[in-house]
Amino acid sequence: MDTLCGSKFWDSNLSVHTENPDLTPCFQSSLLAWVPCIYLWTALPCYLFYLRHCHRGYIVLSHLSRLKTVLGVLLWCVSWADLFYSFHGLVHGWAPAPVFFVTPLVVGVTMLLATLLIQYERLQGVQSSGVLIIFWFLCVLCAIIPFRSKILSAVEKGKILDPFRFATFYIYFALVLSAFILSCFREKPPFFSPKNVDPNPCPEANAGFFSRLFFSWFTKMAILGYRRPLQEQDLWSLNKEDHSEVVVQRLLESWKKHQKQAARHKAVAASGKTGSSEDEELLGDRPRPREASFLQALLSAFGPSFLLSMCFMLIQDLLSFVNPQLLSLLIRFISNPTAPSWWGFLIAGLMFVCSLMQTVILHQYYHCMFAMGLRLRTAIIGVIYRKALLITSSVKRESTVGEMVNLMSVDAQHFMDLAPFLNLLWSTPLQIILAIYFLWQNLGPSVLAGVALMILLIPLNGAVAMKMRAFQVQQMKFKDSRIKLMSEILGGIKLLKLYAWEPSFLQQVEGIRQDELRLLRQATYLYAISVFIWICTPFLVTLITLGVYVSVDPNNVLDAEKAFVSVSLFNILKNPLSMLPFVISSLTQTSVSLKRIQHFLSQDELDPQCVERKTITPGYAIIIDSGTFTWAPDVPPTLHSLDIQVPKGALVAVVGPVGCGKTSLVSALLGEMEKLEGKVYMKGSVAYVPQQAWIQNRTLQENVLFGQPLDPKRYQRTLEACALLADLEVLPGGDQTEIGEKGINLSGGQRQRVSLARAVYSDADIFLLDDPLSAVDSHVAKHIFDQVIGPEGVLAGKTRVLVTHGISFLPQTDFIIVLADGRVSEVGNYPALLQRNDSFANFLHNYAPDEGKGHVEEDGGTALEDVDGEEVLLIEDTLSSHTDLMDNESVMYEVRKQFMRQLSAMSSEGEGQVRTMPRRRLGPAEKVAQAGEVKANGMLIEEEKVEMGRVKLNVFWDYAKAVGFCTALVICLLYAGQSAAAIGANIWLSAWTNEAVVAGKQNNTSLRLGVYAALGILQGLLVVLSAITMAVGSVQAARLLHHMLLHNKMRSPQSFFDTTPSGRILNRFSKDIYVIDEVLAPTILTLLGSFYNSISTVVVIVVSTPLFAVVILPLAALYIFVQRFYVATSRQLKRLESVSRSPIYSHFSETVTGSSVIRAYSRSRDFEAINDVWVDTNQRSCYPNIASNRWLGVRVEFVGNCVVLFAALFAVIGRSTLSPGMVGLSVSYALQVTFALNWMIRMLSELESNIVAVERVKEYSRTETEAPWVVEGSRPPANWPQQGEVEFRNYSVRYRPGLELVLKDLSLRVHGGEKVGIVGRTGAGKSSMTLCLFRILEAAEGEILIDGLNVADIGLHDLRSRLTIIPQDPILFSGTLRMNLDPFDNYSEEDLWRALELSHLHSFVSSQPGGLDFQCSEGGENLSVGQRQLVCLARALLRKSRILVLDEATAAIDLETDDLIQATIRTQFETCTVLTIAHRLNTIMDYTRVLVLDKGTVAEFDSPINLIAARGIFYGMARDAGLA
Repeated sequence: MDTLCGSKFWDSNLSVHTENPDLTPCFQSSLLAWVPCIYLWTALPCYLFYLRHCHRGYIVLSHLSRLKTVLGVLLWCVSWADLFYSFHGLVHGWAPAPVFFVTPLVVGVTMLLATLLIQYERLQGVQSSGVLIIFWFLCVLCAIIPFRSKILSAVEKGKILDPFRFATFYIYFALVLSAFILSCFREKPPFFSPKNVDPNPCPEANAGFFSRLFFSWFTKMAILGYRRPLQEQDLWSLNKEDHSEVVVQRLLESWKKHQKQAARHKAVAASGKTGSSEDEELLGDRPRPREASFLQALLSAFGPSFLLSMCFMLIQDLLSFVNPQLLSLLIRFISNPTAPSWWGFLIAGLMFVCSLMQTVILHQYYHCMFAMGLRLRTAIIGVIYRKALLITSSVKRESTVGEMVNLMSVDAQHFMDLAPFLNLLWSTPLQIILAIYFLWQNLGPSVLAGVALMILLIPLNGAVAMKMRAFQVQQMKFKDSRIKLMSEILGGIKLLKLYAWEPSFLQQVEGIRQDELRLLRQATYLYAISVFIWICTPFLVTLITLGVYVSVDPNNVLDAEKAFVSVSLFNILKNPLSMLPFVISSLTQTSVSLKRIQHFLSQDELDPQCVERKTITPGYAIIIDSGTFTWAPDVPPTLHSLDIQVPKGALVAVVGPVGCGKTSLVSALLGEMEKLEGKVYMKGSVAYVPQQAWIQNRTLQENVLFGQPLDPKRYQRTLEACALLADLEVLPGGDQTEIGEKGINLSGGQRQRVSLARAVYSDADIFLLDDPLSAVDSHVAKHIFDQVIGPEGVLAGKTRVLVTHGISFLPQTDFIIVLADGRVSEVGNYPALLQRNDSFANFLHNYAPDEGKGHVEEDGGTALEDVDGEEVLLIEDTLSSHTDLMDNESVMYEVRKQFMRQLSAMSSEGEGQVRTMPRRRLGPAEKVAQAGEVKANGMLIEEEKVEMGRVKLNVFWDYAKAVGFCTALVICLLYAGQSAAAIGANIWLSAWTNEAVVAGKQNNTSLRLGVYAALGILQGLLVVLSAITMAVGSVQAARLLHHMLLHNKMRSPQSFFDTTPSGRILNRFSKDIYVIDEVLAPTILTLLGSFYNSISTVVVIVVSTPLFAVVILPLAALYIFVQRFYVATSRQLKRLESVSRSPIYSHFSETVTGSSVIRAYSRSRDFEAINDVWVDTNQRSCYPNIASNRWLGVRVEFVGNCVVLFAALFAVIGRSTLSPGMVGLSVSYALQVTFALNWMIRMLSELESNIVAVERVKEYSRTETEAPWVVEGSRPPANWPQQGEVEFRNYSVRYRPGLELVLKDLSLRVHGGEKVGIVGRTGAGKSSMTLCLFRILEAAEGEILIDGLNVADIGLHDLRSRLTIIPQDPILFSGTLRMNLDPFDNYSEEDLWRALELSHLHSFVSSQPGGLDFQCSEGGENLSVGQRQLVCLARALLRKSRILVLDEATAAIDLETDDLIQATIRTQFETCTVLTIAHRLNTIMDYTRVLVLDKGTVAEFDSPINLIAARGIFYGMARDAGLA
């Protein structure tokens, strides 16, 4: 270098050992000038590659861009001027040094490159260029030193030696500075950018370089969130590359590619098997055909962004080792009084800059990784959703909806959680190696002792993590079974109340909860151990290393530099080592998730070619040609060799006994079954009405339109034909009424008609109707048949396949297919089949001696001629659809009360028929309904409150009470003690290092070491004690809070369950209890830890450098300021995020249940789009949440970096009074503070968002309860009721205070042993009457006496356990059949078998391998509806009390089962009082008396014969039913 300059390159006397440092001219004009150029040329290839691939549209040439270019050209000219000046000198004979040719040339070419880059970036749409900003910054930085030294030398010499170069340099400096300032401004957005269309774009896309570096683009939202709680419309739209459609497409393509490759490998492997055996011997084993790997698909889709994050991580890891080296220099500086003071200031400045760079890079890394995690989750959810629309029904049977929702919620989340920590797998070993290297330099071989301990602790950490994992898996099992049980309890809560079975189920839940808490307690003790390891590791390692170091050789002196540099190096290791076990356990979790997702994605899909949709024999719409179909490959076929031809436009009825394959036939036509042989042709678009109507959680209108545009005329005609107009009058929002999940606020009949209207509106060519008439009343069924399905209906001329139980419509069909045991037994039209006198004719004669004939005649002449009459009849009765379930009217009243919608004439009847379906599966978390203006008055269920603003203090108070005040106080004191012990140990260490060295030795080493060890062990003990105390307290709180919640819910009145969706209650039992169990305690411990850590840091620094007290206040103010902004915004973002997460899963479970309907109408694409929209909505709150954490991190760490700066600065200023040990202590403490400060805010906000769980659980533990179960002072006699006499005296009842009466002044008496039928129009109060008997509804006035005893005086269980009811909806719970019949184990084995025999289930149960221990699935789904109804009958037979209430089941049950039940009741309950709510009058024609209710009053009450003779209401009903 010296030859290049012709002078000395480096002179330490000039540059280092002086009070006034400077660099040699040679150094300034060579290396210093080249630094920015080297940087730009190194970055160029990568940057160009990035620009090529990231084209955002060009930016129009602006004044800013022109100015930047002009500056670049001017700089190039200045450099060339320097170069030509050197040539000019060469020509004139005074030869300049070579450096004066090289430097201007290099700088000039680089400036030209920078100018070209400015233009190229503009064309690629880059608004703010980080690469060039850094370049200009380096140019300015490197020019500052010559700027100073040129002036100094001129002042010193009194003249300027080289005026030309002096002038060009200062021009150069001014230009570079201007270029740097201009580059900080950003360009306008590119032409054609989405900004023009997007109302609220994410500011990140257009943010400048510094704004991105420090996340300032988020500040606006932080301020907004601080001013008022954020709402959904405040959230930014997503960046283009984060949209679901883009991300999911990327993964889908990648996965399909891998599937194809795997299929090719399989094919090759299969064809290879036929090869000769010699080859095989030569080649060894053949490779196994491999599965498509989902992991590879993920890597090829998301690998590149992972690489970028690796670079960030690497730089951050290297930077973290710079500060300990600087600390070492600082301590040397302090111990050397002769050193120039600028060294100290330089070191302090470097520490600050280094910490700042670390902060910026770490947060860029996290931002990159969290965003990638979010994309991973989005992609996985999208792929699973798309797969769920394609799986075969056998796959669907294997995996429940709950399991599939889990894949989406839990497994996809695992990927998101793991992403940020994945790089620790290679970063941890790297950090360990670097740390050992630096420690070795410091302490020599004795460092191995400390490292050995660390390495020994890794398996211990691992073992604890594995054990916790195992506990967690077990706990999840308990939790799942508890939630499943709760979900069933909520689904069947009405039944539990009617049977007085709550205590049995309460006990079951409490039993599971006991096991759960036992595990939880063990897990928290383990957690205490892991906290102990984590807190004590760094201390023990330091202790052992320093101990070995001073013991090995008496001449080893422990000075401040060695001690504190080692401590800070060990502290660096603390993080990666403690994270490693978590990463490993998280990895195992994710690998399990990966396998599960891969297994699900590799499942069989429906064969789209199963049904030939293009070609067909002319004149036909449907042809099945010797088709054999099965539901799953491993079960015997359900349908055998079917041959069916349906001509275009025909109306075909499919009939046959229960379980003969009618529904399967429809599924086969839709391609839902697996075709084993034969061909199916079906040409034209399809509309499908399933047997169980599938209703979406949207408005009624959206349900009918089902994604088609609204054509008002067609829509009106559809509603009219499907008899829905009358319902719209009653629904609070008309056709804009929001329908709850699974159609909960519609009656069964309304649901079925909406489902039918959807089909009619779709205007398809072929209609597959799977028994749509079963759920509606007979005259509504007739209306629908005439108006829609029949020869005169709206669908006349279309091809219709109608599965039906209703015999009356058969004469009007074109022909009938009779199925038996999965085969076609007969085909033909009605008269032909009757004449054949075969199975069909028998079927008819058995079940419809008069019905069949009656209807045929009626069609001839007696149909209601007056249309108005029919209208009235419809209005009154469309609503009934037999689903007078007991709770229906109540909710409707609630809705009405809420919206003050005065329904004029019909106000007194409970028309809305809000019926609560037993929710089979876990209702997804709360539905957050978007109440549009129109929808607002159609809402059934009050929206769940999203809490706003700060969490109230009394919530913390509640939790502290649950934990126990003493416990809470002890925990805080223990933590304070632990901090004190830690400070003590470190101050002792500092004093040790300052001890005088006598003859090369320190004297009382062993005393020093002993006290240090004692203080450290004390710290460890206090930590363990506090963690164990917290464990005990938190388990106690968890027990208490769950106990209160469960007991309150079991005692809540029925009305509560009618107005609260089960999902919302379940959420309290699952999510909120989980938070209280497992999240709150660790959060509180971490918060306390980081709080005391930060406090002790401040204390130590203030004690060592009292000057520091001056900056505490401003720094604390800044910290609290940032924290307030962050917590307010982050809390609301988390709430919005959790609120927007539920619809994803509820929409998914809705899709899975309705997938056959979606496919039948070919709407899969639209549903995928809807799912994408839901996921994007959720991402819109997730992404700002991620950004808010980075925004906070950068700002809080800035405070921490300032602490480092001031600690070092004040140490330099006060170096005369400070010992090196104190400086080492205060700076090494300061270096840790950023971590503690960051965690403190994080945990505070975490605690705020999680403590809400306590608030929510408390809210539901304080709702009002029903009357006591047992009133000790007044219990009925053991044999009560003996006669079974029931008397109502002036009895009135209302559903809730403030509503109108449902039963008005009812007085009647039923004698013991009488059989009374109760009939009446919908809303007449039939169900309410039975509910009053069981005190599900409490009297407004009057009383009910049973055998002269007022039922209001005794406990609810005493009353309910002495009455028997056979409810309308047969509900079973999962568990054994024995538990379903007798949950309290009151009856003997013989009793049970006898009851089964009388209820005609004996043969079925005895044929099952388990007998009475036969496992019923959730909701009894593995039994047919008929069998479930018979189980309810068996329950009644077991109880055999004197009073039986029978709420007659709907028409969905087949006629045979119905006959069995009626016959059994007639024989077995001969002496009992029987009250029957009748829907089919023929069942009560032989009863003693019939009670006709009308609008809540007794209209008629007499024997059936007298009532028919009186020609009143009953006569009219009997005439309609063809019985009079």
